[in-house]
Amino acid sequence: MGVDYYGVLKVSKNATEDDLKKAYRKLAMKWHPDKNPNNKKEAEAKFKQISEAYEVLSDPQKRAIYDQYGEEGLKGQVPPPGAGGFNFANGDGPTVFKFNPRNAEDIFAEFFGASSPFGMGGLGGMGSRSSRSPFGDSMFGAFGPDTMFRSFGESAPSGVPKKAAPVESKLQCTLEELYCGSTRKMKISRNVMDASGKSMPVDEILTINVKPGWKKGTKITFAEKGNEQLNMAPADLVFVVDEKPHDVYKRDGNDLVVTHKISLAEALIGTTISLTTLDGRSLTIPVNEVISPGYEKVVAREGMPIPKEPGKKGNLRIKFDIKFPSRLTSEQKAGVKRLFSAG
Repeated sequence: MGVDYYGVLKVSKNATEDDLKKAYRKLAMKWHPDKNPNNKKEAEAKFKQISEAYEVLSDPQKRAIYDQYGEEGLKGQVPPPGAGGFNFANGDGPTVFKFNPRNAEDIFAEFFGASSPFGMGGLGGMGSRSSRSPFGDSMFGAFGPDTMFRSFGESAPSGVPKKAAPVESKLQCTLEELYCGSTRKMKISRNVMDASGKSMPVDEILTINVKPGWKKGTKITFAEKGNEQLNMAPADLVFVVDEKPHDVYKRDGNDLVVTHKISLAEALIGTTISLTTLDGRSLTIPVNEVISPGYEKVVAREGMPIPKEPGKKGNLRIKFDIKFPSRLTSEQKAGVKRLFSAG
């Protein structure tokens, strides 16, 4: 049978049109070459195959031929009697047809409304325009059927509706939330269409489960939670994690960094540091080494949780700001000289 298109899209042979759309949306976003700069060749191959599978299975005629004759039947073997809609070529042998897959980017563009929706800078600040909530009417007010993606025509082929571009908004999180995890409730206001096609406003509550260790830039997507519009699939709402500054700790990847002020005497003879962790524990850290400029004290496994490695954490790194005296008395100078000359 050649390529298993159902397997490519990870759907059953009884998949509905809605099943196919959901599968294509998920896989095409995952394997789009723009989203995989580090393994672009593999992504391009997978993206092309995903698009080809969707093109075949979303078209009833192509799907029927594929189900009966497989990929080989689609791409050059003898078709079933009366099969139409393909390019036929007459040769010395029997009449054959050729199915030529369309450009994968064209299919993506028709489905999502843009050939590359990743990192669309023009939309990043839209959420801040609403004063009522992170998503208000003003967030979607700029998007209307007359202004979105005119270059793609009035309607997409094959019955696939145009899709409004994703709408992003920042999700401000404290370092404590990113350390421990939290549950956030976000109220959104959007327009939906009733059975008669009339638009009406509704409020919804979206729940975001912030996972321990999430980093700035992590995206949480709520599919098609934008305004509903005629002949257009609603936009996806995308929350982008942003990290609020902390009074004590600074994050560096999976590590936490603290800068601790000490005197010159403490730098030479040692000190003890007391800290309250982001989850409320008390840490007492003895420092017995001579602390020279640039020295860091590393406390293992007291950094940020690592999301992909449950139970593991980064390190806590303590930097030191050594306060040198502005001047020494003659007696102090003599004492320091005696101390170090004795060694």
